[in-house]
Parts: sequence; C-alpha cells; structure tokens
Amino acid sequence: MAWTHDLPLLRLLALGLAGPRPASPAEAVRHLGAVQAQDLPGALTSIALRTGGTCEDVRDALDAGAIVRTWSMRGTLHLVPAEDAQWMTAITGPRTDAAAAKRHADLGIDEIVRARALEIATRTLDGRSATRTELFAQWQEAGLLADRQSAVHLLGLFCRAGELVLGPLSGTEQLVVRCRDWIPDRRTLDVEDGLDEWLLRYVDSHGPVTERDAARWLGLPLGMIRASLSRTADRVERLEAAGETYLLHPGLPDLLTEYRQEARRLMLLPGFDEFMLGYGDRTFAVPPDQLDRLVPGGNGVFRATIVKGGRVIGLWRRGRTAQAAVEVEPFRPLGPRVEASVHRAFAGLP
Repeated sequence: MAWTHDLPLLRLLALGLAGPRPASPAEAVRHLGAVQAQDLPGALTSIALRTGGTCEDVRDALDAGAIVRTWSMRGTLHLVPAEDAQWMTAITGPRTDAAAAKRHADLGIDEIVRARALEIATRTLDGRSATRTELFAQWQEAGLLADRQSAVHLLGLFCRAGELVLGPLSGTEQLVVRCRDWIPDRRTLDVEDGLDEWLLRYVDSHGPVTERDAARWLGLPLGMIRASLSRTADRVERLEAAGETYLLHPGLPDLLTEYRQEARRLMLLPGFDEFMLGYGDRTFAVPPDQLDRLVPGGNGVFRATIVKGGRVIGLWRRGRTAQAAVEVEPFRPLGPRVEASVHRAFAGLP
C-alpha cells in the first residue's frame, strides 16, 4: 500500500491530535510553530485538544505570558511562544508590511502618523496593559485615524515591528502590552537561524509537507524555503510520491505504527484548526466536491469539521438550544453509531 494512503493519519499525529500529548499549552504552540488565531476561542480549543486540558489552561498560559498573539505571518493573527514572537515577526513582517504599503497610504498612515502613534502607544502602555478600545481612543483623540480601519492596521504594524503584542485576557478581550515589558526573556535569532528553526518546527508538526506547503504557510518566497531546507537537510526525512517530495520528521512513520487506531478515531475540530489551515491542498482529507461547503464562497472562513479515519466526513456547529447542543451537516449519512460518536466527542470538547 502506498504511504500516501496514510497521509491524513500521519498529519494528525504530527499535529499532536493523536499520539503523545504536549505537556502544556506553551509546548503545544512551540511544537506547531504558530497557531492561527483570528478566531481566538477556536484557537484555545485547538490547543486544549492537543494537551488534553481545558481552554482555561490556555487562557492561563496567555495570562502568564507563556504564549502571545500577534501578526506573525500571512497578515493574520497567530498564537506563538512569547519568547519567539520578535524574531518571528522580524522574518515575516517586512514582506507583510511591503504588501500592505498601498493600503496603509489609502488609510492615511504615513511616517509621521506612524511615529506619533507609536509614541502614544509607548506612553499609554508604559508598564501597564490596555484594551484595544482604550489605545485606539488615544489615537483617535490625537487625530491619527483617518479611517475606521486605520487603528487595527497601526496595531498590526507595531506588533510586526516587535514593539507591541496581544497578551493577557480581560474577560473576552485580549489586552495590548509592550513586548519589552511583557516578554523579558526574548530570544534573539538572525533571519537564517530563525527561519531554519521555524521551518523545522513546521515540518515536524505538520509533515509530510511539500516545500510549497511551507512557503505558503510561512508566507515566504520558495527560494528562502529551499535555502533553509538545504541547510537543514540532515534533520528532515524525505518521501517521494507522484513526482513530489514530502518532508517529515524522521520518527513519524514509527509513531503511526504505535498510534494508528488513536489517529483513526472520530474527532471534532474547530474551523481554523491546523489540520485544515496547514496545507495548500486540502483534498488529502476533504472530498474535492465538498470543499465549497468547508469554506463557503472561498471567503476564508473555515467551518468546523468532523474527522474520522483521517478524513473529513462532515461539518458541525454548536446548536442553538439545549435539546440540540450540536448541529451536524454530514457529507453522507453517518449512521446511528457514528452520530452517537459525534455527540460523545462534542460532550468531551474542552
């Protein structure tokens, strides 16, 4: 049997959704390299599913400064290890900023506005945290916001520059803090060393992957990815299939031998889990004719998935009533045993 038949199961194991569990939320995030977190409640659930803990444990890790939320890559919010946030954004931030330059000009964000906004943020956040609303109000009062979207773009600029970060939670809102105050033990890596480490984390936690998967995930040119893979060649296993080279952690196939049954179990995953977000081609797990249902209209909003045997067999969402706690949209009829498994999995969500 070709190894590609096991591709979904190998990826579930690499992603930490089966097999040995990370010891903490911070370890889970470090292993994954970054966790997509535009939908913060979904990200908390994704991490808790891997540790076997609760979403409250992940909130505690945010409040303790072990993990933070920032625009680490692809112009999108991610959870990353706190100590790695600055070197990560130093690698990917300049490309994101360059791509957004015209949009920033349209929003009235020039060097004068940027410098004044950073001055205000530094003063407002000196040794303390603030809500976005509080910080944005300061910028508004100073006449810096020419458009209602200007504020979040300024915040993104300062996060990518390693000045600010989203840290502890206050209720459902995440507070803005200065990196120098909130992350005293920051690691310093140059671009080559940082990219090598980050790329290896991606290969280890998402593999088997292609070099194009890696370039898309990190939002970096393929040439940078290939150069990094050349430097780290002795730390990556390669498998061939249909003329494509796949990269993975050397111990992953043995892990599948031990944990195959666990990887095959039914799982309920949040919409933005890395099982769907981590790859350019999702047909390894999703029937091609169902892709439009996963991301309706290609709008970038992923729906929550039901996974069994490594394949997505339907979609789910929280119900609107206590009598219908979970609503299921199967791709094909599930049958009573699988439906019962869905309800058990829902009851066990963190």
